[in-house]
Amino acid sequence: MNENNLLWDDLRIVLAIAQEGTLSGAARRLAVSHATVFRRLADIERRLGAQLFERARSGYIPTPAGDDIAAAAQRVEAEVLAVERRIAGQDLRPSGNVRVTTTDTLLLGLLSPIFAEFRRSHPEIELEVAVSNQLFSLTKREADIAIRPSLAPPESLVGRRIGTIAQAVYRASIQDSDAVNWVGPDERMAYRALEIWMTQQGHDKHCHYRVDTLLGMLAAVRDGIGRAVLPCYLCDDDERLVRVGEPIPELATDLWLLTHSDLRRVARIRALMEFVAQSVSARSARLLGDSSSP
Repeated sequence: MNENNLLWDDLRIVLAIAQEGTLSGAARRLAVSHATVFRRLADIERRLGAQLFERARSGYIPTPAGDDIAAAAQRVEAEVLAVERRIAGQDLRPSGNVRVTTTDTLLLGLLSPIFAEFRRSHPEIELEVAVSNQLFSLTKREADIAIRPSLAPPESLVGRRIGTIAQAVYRASIQDSDAVNWVGPDERMAYRALEIWMTQQGHDKHCHYRVDTLLGMLAAVRDGIGRAVLPCYLCDDDERLVRVGEPIPELATDLWLLTHSDLRRVARIRALMEFVAQSVSARSARLLGDSSSP
């Protein structure tokens, strides 16, 4: 093989640097060291006899040659991932590994016991749970299944709405019921619907404590810092909390169970999706904050 030939690993290095803009970012993306990325880039440029990136204070900027290779790498990556999904889709045995991504609140308040039940009934299927409030890419196989609240899931994914998440105002049981302090979402949480509701209700004027996760807001309410809008499934069974009023209709959110179209017929994927859908349906009253249901 000619040493000037580009390998797939070479393309991945160039693409990662182009997309991340730094060697450290590319290293994190590829799960290798900064030194490895630096060494590999130098070797690629030496073999090609061309500079692929301009080193600027703001980061690594692709040269025309770098742009060309990065674009080619992106096309190759899409083809490789498509082949992987098609091959995975041929697997009809209900065994193997399934990687699920969901939020911290859903895992804590709803899904963890469901996953435990699934493992007991399907011991041949291993679960990996990626807890993140950022949307993972199912197209890039960062996860096989996503279980997330959304009003508009990506059109590239397939699945179904498995429930509606109701939200209501909660205060600490130790807190004076007349207290007017509020806990709200930090701007990094990007919870625009709640911010608008709090402003419309005038509660933003009494919000002096903000957090960038729902679990952080929950902790603040438990400790009596103020009231907050939180998911009913997370709070109704908590003796440290008191619900104030009924769920807020305009803050209800759909709960979606999603996968990539190439994976929907994989036996282990289908088994988990059906199990989760049925289990969540059985807990629909809890999701809806229906205290009258058993």
